[in-house]
Amino acid sequence: MSAASTVDHLVVAADSLEQGVQWCEATLGVTPGPGGKHPLMGTHNRLLRISTASYPRAYLEIIAIDPAAPDPNRSRWFDLDDVLLKQQIRQQPRLVHFVARTTDARSALQALQQIGIDRGELIAAQRPTADGLLEWRISIRSDGQRLFYGGLPTLIEWDSAHPTDAMPDCGVALQSLDMRFPRDADLNVAYTAVGLNGVAVEQGTPNLTATLATPKGVVTLESAGF
Repeated sequence: MSAASTVDHLVVAADSLEQGVQWCEATLGVTPGPGGKHPLMGTHNRLLRISTASYPRAYLEIIAIDPAAPDPNRSRWFDLDDVLLKQQIRQQPRLVHFVARTTDARSALQALQQIGIDRGELIAAQRPTADGLLEWRISIRSDGQRLFYGGLPTLIEWDSAHPTDAMPDCGVALQSLDMRFPRDADLNVAYTAVGLNGVAVEQGTPNLTATLATPKGVVTLESAGF
């Protein structure tokens, strides 16, 4: 059976978590909840729920390099080691990527390989939380690249527990997620390969756009080509 995939979470890269929290409060009108540390990647995060009927169990992740973590001796995920991206997020946190939850990550990765796309190795990970252990498998490229300017999602397959199970409703809701890309047909083929729904693709200059209903009104986050 082929995989079915949907939006799991948005990735907002920040120069530091402190900067990311300030950005979230100023932009979305809410303080993000707790997250955790990723020893494999030398990163840490803060999270907030953005679920809707169209995007169930969706959340937003603010992620930054953890200055207290040892060097991971590998490229960090989501292009966080990219020099140009680092320069951009020093000025302001930015939407850079999204992660898609899939029913069968292994078969989804194989489907991408069949059309010539290497989305990375499937890695098992876990993180203890106050509400229990979170366990998942996630696709990670050795070079840390996002691909398609962040428009081709990293794939994740959770065990039964999911981060949003313990997240309160904070008044932020994902209304739509759209991607513009010059080779829109290629990206649509990749989305079909992993059974992705909920993300519209148009031809144009690379830009990942998320529209959110927030306490500050409707807010649009854009990757703007990074």
